[in-house]
Amino acid sequence: MTTETHEPGALLRSAGLRVTAPRLAVLDVVESRPHISAEDVATRVRERLGAVSTQTVYDALRVCTTAGLMRRIEPAGSPARYERRVGDNHHHLVCRHCGRIEDIDCAVGSPPCLTASDDRGFEIDEAEVVFWGVCPECRTSEAALAAD
Repeated sequence: MTTETHEPGALLRSAGLRVTAPRLAVLDVVESRPHISAEDVATRVRERLGAVSTQTVYDALRVCTTAGLMRRIEPAGSPARYERRVGDNHHHLVCRHCGRIEDIDCAVGSPPCLTASDDRGFEIDEAEVVFWGVCPECRTSEAALAAD
């Protein structure tokens, strides 16, 4: 199940959470900018609401993530990123040069996409895969630099 766009207040209430202006703003910012860092969320929330503490933004991110309203991803060498696409076990492409992150659907078959060679008794319900490479824009820039 992917997160569908719903009214943020209804999403918070359905998760049993109090509806507050910072939580509404955080949900809206993350919805509009997938793979955004907490620092960038805080900046954009302040642009909308004025003075909001960094701790309030982090608390809203944590509460919404715990409630399953958003997902936190942590590509190696990058700050934690947040997205609203949850529940579908998708994966990510990350550019080694610019850090751009793109969603990619399951690698093979149905979730959890990958079957462990030995599940060691675990009931696997999710697989996290990060594909690393160089995005088209960075490849074009590299080619232009090499031609000079």
